[in-house]
Parts: sequence; structure tokens; C-alpha cells
Amino acid sequence: MISNSTTTPSAEKSSSYSPSGCETQYQDLVNVTINCNRSTDHCNLMRQPPFSACHNHTDPEPYISACTHTLCRYPSEDGVDCQFLEAYAKACSLEANVTLVDWMSAAGCSPPPLCQQPCSDHEFCGDELGSSRCFCRGLFASKYRATQSLGDPTVCSQGSASVTLAGCLLDDKGIDFSTLHLNDPSCKGHMDNQSHLVTFSFNSSTPCGTEVVKNSSQIIYKNTIMLKSNSSGSIITRSDQVHIDFSCLYTQPEVKSVSFRIRDSSVVQQIVSGVWNYTLTMNAFTDAGLLQPVGPNTEVRLNQKIWLQLAAGGLDANMVTMVTDSCWATNKPSPDDNLRYNLIIKGCPNPADDTVRMQGNGRGTSSVLSFDMFEFSGATSEIYLHCKLELCPTQSQACVPSCGRAASRRRRSARFVEGSAALISLAWTD
Repeated sequence: MISNSTTTPSAEKSSSYSPSGCETQYQDLVNVTINCNRSTDHCNLMRQPPFSACHNHTDPEPYISACTHTLCRYPSEDGVDCQFLEAYAKACSLEANVTLVDWMSAAGCSPPPLCQQPCSDHEFCGDELGSSRCFCRGLFASKYRATQSLGDPTVCSQGSASVTLAGCLLDDKGIDFSTLHLNDPSCKGHMDNQSHLVTFSFNSSTPCGTEVVKNSSQIIYKNTIMLKSNSSGSIITRSDQVHIDFSCLYTQPEVKSVSFRIRDSSVVQQIVSGVWNYTLTMNAFTDAGLLQPVGPNTEVRLNQKIWLQLAAGGLDANMVTMVTDSCWATNKPSPDDNLRYNLIIKGCPNPADDTVRMQGNGRGTSSVLSFDMFEFSGATSEIYLHCKLELCPTQSQACVPSCGRAASRRRRSARFVEGSAALISLAWTD
């Protein structure tokens, strides 16, 4: 804006070179701590020598107006009070080739200091007791000074935590970041070369002396940023004591115990198969002795063993036996659902599930199936058990299914009563 531009300041403000939002007007509250008369006198220095040498070439009024408008509303942070005068002096030098001599002394301003290292975007180079360093800009530091903090809150993730402090805020306190460490003195902060932010962190592989505290519902990971211990053994120190606690709190995961309840204590079906008219029942128990039946109020948890008794009433055991041909589970009432888990296959336990057992199959009019309770992954919380049963004449002498290794060498050759297949189902829900 101080170059040979033909546009006005207001036009430049809303041009493509300005950040979006520069054209927005804001109404700030009046700061009663600012002495506007003193600020006006300071800005009016541009009407006096040595600035008057530029008046015939460069109009000082826009600079004076901007100076008073700003300094009467905002505190003089980051040396902004002298920046308006410096801008006018540079404009005069560029437009009129006039160099103002000793204007800084006349205005009570100091030459801009030179810092050994480049300052970050949120810093400016300033002078302190004859030496220069990077200071925090007022806007950046205001949010930390309001809470008397030196950086941002702790960032927690699973098994790790980090705290980031502003290097310029540490310098304001006279603290050298290299003298700080965590509970483990070997864990020091790392300063980013561009932002000058200092990060302290720990994780599960590098705990850095982290203390882990557990209570009934929470797990707390705690560490401390502290100043290196005094090796001289002196009982006093003239340095600020640093003791910054930071921690991460996690709620202990609940152990979800899924429990199932049977919808019907017992399933009873009347089966008519040719000359055979019998009753088919299925009952669930929580013990191998079949003495503790599962009722509607009985909670059955995952991995708990369940015994199912399948029995046919009204049959002559000397003439016919009952064979459980297959049993399977679905997550929907239909036994033909695509999502299916086999428990009994061709009269034998599913070899892929070593919790499945079958007792008495084909040896009489009842049998017992046992397995460990399960649920379908990522599906509904309901389980429907289906069993297909058939009647086998005892005269065939081939009613007991061949399972185990022998089953792989020969197929079962039992002759079933024609049309005797029956299906029985039992439902569970959590």
C-alpha cells in the first residue's frame, strides 16, 4: 500500500490481495484504559519536523488518521505505535526519494531489533535489556494470559498424551525449554524450528515415568513437566519453579455380559407321520443331568454350556427310534435363512465346533444335544435353533449315525420311515 499504487487504501483492503473478510466492519467495545489524547499527540508527530519535509510529496493525513483510529481503540502491542510513523517515512522515501534523518529519536522510537533466529508467525522480534529475542504477539498470547497458562490443553489418545507449550511464553517467564523434562529426566521437550512450539509427550512404549492410577471406573495417566534439579546443592534458586501436571483420564470399558433368555420353556409339537402319531418336545437345561430346566427368567450367558433334550412321546421304542439328522441356528425365525450356523450335520456334531456334543442319537426315542452359547457377529441379538428329526425302524440295525473317523470312510445307510421328517425350533433373545 505504500508503493506506487493508484488505488485507495479502502479499495486495496477489499482487493484480491487481501484475506477474505477484510471488508467486514467490526464494532469493538471502548477500552477505557487507553489514553486517546496521548495517542493522538503521538500520531500528530507526523505533522512536525522531520516529517514535514515530506508533506509536499506525501500526504500524512491518511497515516495520521489510521494511527489515531487504531491507537485510541487498541492497546499498543508489538510496537504498533511506531509502525505508522515508520510506514509514512518509507512512503516518503519511495515516492519522493526523501530520507528522513533521525525521525526515530524525535518520535521516541527505537530501531527495529535484529533477532538471531527468524521469528514465527505468532511472534515478533523485540528488544529486552539490550538484547533481542522473539516475543509473543499480543493476539496470540492473550488467550493464554487470560488463563495464566503456557500452552494448550493436553491432547490425549489411546495410550499416549502430549502437551504443547509456546516457546515465547516460556521466554517471557525466563524459562529455557531445554532445562525442562518429564518425570523421567531423559524425556525432554522438542521445539519445532518454525513454530517455536515445544511438545512434551509420552506413550505406552516410552512412558517417561508416567504414573497410572486406577479407580473403580477410570484409568488416569499422569506425568509432570518440571525444571531440571539443582545440581549445585544450593537450598535457594532465583529461577521460576516449573511444575506442570498433565494427565489423561479414560473411563474403563464396561465388560458387557450378553445374556439370553429362552422365549418358551418347552416346545411341544404334535407329529402325524403315516401310521405314527407322536408328540415331539424340545427342552433346555443348564446341567448335564437335565435337572435344572431353562425358564423364561433364566439368564444364559455367552459361552455358557446348554443341554437340549429332544424327545418323542407315544412311540414304541422296540419298533422305532428317533434320529436327529441336523440342527442349526439362524438369526431369523425362518429355518431357511441364508445366515446359518450348523451344530449337527448328518447326525454328527459339526467338526468345526468342538463344544458340540450329541448323546443317544438313534438309540431310542430321545437324545441330548449340548453346546456353548453364542451369538451372531454383527447381526441381530436373536437366535433360533432348528432341528430336523426322522424316525428309523429298529429292524434296520443302522439307526445310529457313524461319526468321527469312521464317518469319513463310510456313509450312514439308515432307512428312515417314509415321510417321517419333522422340524422343531426353539427361540432365544437377549
